[in-house]
Amino acid sequence: MKTIDELLTEGVAGKRVFVRADLNVPLDGTTITDDGRIRAVLPTVKALAEAGARVVVASHLGRPKGAPDPAFSLAPAAARLGELLGADVAFAADTVGESAESTVAGLADGRVAVLENLRFNAGETSKDDAERAAFADRLAALADVYVGDGFGAVHRKHASVYDLPARLPHYAGHLIAAEVGVLKKLTDDVQRPYVVALGGAKVSDKLAVIDQLLGKADRILIGGGMAYTFLKAQGHEIGKSLLQEDQIPAVREYIERAEKTGVELVLPIDTLVAADFPDLKTKAPANPTTVAADAIPADQEGLDIGPETRKLYASKLADAATVFWNGPMGVFEHPDYAEGTKAVAQALIDSPGFTVVGGGDSAAAVRTLGFDETAFGHISTGGGASLEYLEGKTLPGLAALED
Repeated sequence: MKTIDELLTEGVAGKRVFVRADLNVPLDGTTITDDGRIRAVLPTVKALAEAGARVVVASHLGRPKGAPDPAFSLAPAAARLGELLGADVAFAADTVGESAESTVAGLADGRVAVLENLRFNAGETSKDDAERAAFADRLAALADVYVGDGFGAVHRKHASVYDLPARLPHYAGHLIAAEVGVLKKLTDDVQRPYVVALGGAKVSDKLAVIDQLLGKADRILIGGGMAYTFLKAQGHEIGKSLLQEDQIPAVREYIERAEKTGVELVLPIDTLVAADFPDLKTKAPANPTTVAADAIPADQEGLDIGPETRKLYASKLADAATVFWNGPMGVFEHPDYAEGTKAVAQALIDSPGFTVVGGGDSAAAVRTLGFDETAFGHISTGGGASLEYLEGKTLPGLAALED
């Protein structure tokens, strides 16, 4: 895989460089609530602009249905990119139409433009190879070189991620090179003890990665909504807690495999419960109570790991040489259920090892809860992409950057 460093050595002055970024930021109306993904692509965009390239940045945002939708416009992201660059950023009102063509044609050396949301065109996400290829052809006409730097999208077989690199000289940007380097430390060159903390709502989202980690990790800590399916699989009462009953057989198998292979699978020993799910808009006090994880009342719902589990998990992370964390431990968006996620984040900071926050809600929690991002070894920009890499899958966007 060639990297942007090689491209810069070859020279890019005057060339149109298409940067596939991940500007899929959360919005409250037109206000960006977390600009982490925009900041993540800055090193690549800055390096290209400073070298005299005409930089064309493209991304998706949200899930529009293959047609323009103002609610998913990249205009706020383009404006924020300009603020961070300290320079004007041109914005094209379409992806491959007249506005895109004229905006790119008007770029001077060292200047940057952002195209409108790629998913406003059905060809971006189409499962029809010919439709995707046709869209990729039109995108390729806007550029001389391709730089892939949208790590959060590399697990998608989309036109701008998979088909476009084949049509242009292609290179990995600084972000993708860094992300792949980190993931190799979690798969090919692991320092032990290797501890993995997994949370989030659905156990089904994590089964494939647990399957792989049972042969690689020394300890796996389970939290979040997915923990209750594990507790149910052990025969415990979980009340109204989140349950994926169809996953119980697979979970039981993994519990047995962990025992046989010597992997320490750690489940909550206490949990915060309430009769109702909290109001995340008003953040009204929820008044939870703490109960043993194997004795959740039938009319209560588990919403965060309890204080004893926080201490237990911190102790299991204390001697780790390598840590991977993906998924919050509870409903961290509400202050009454944020302590479990805070405890795991702090344990990563306190750990002497190499710590990786695996993108998605975990990365959002780190920023939302006010942690210093530099205190972690690496915060990934792609939760789904990170998990699929650890599952051993071939990621289309990375395969397309290989020669």
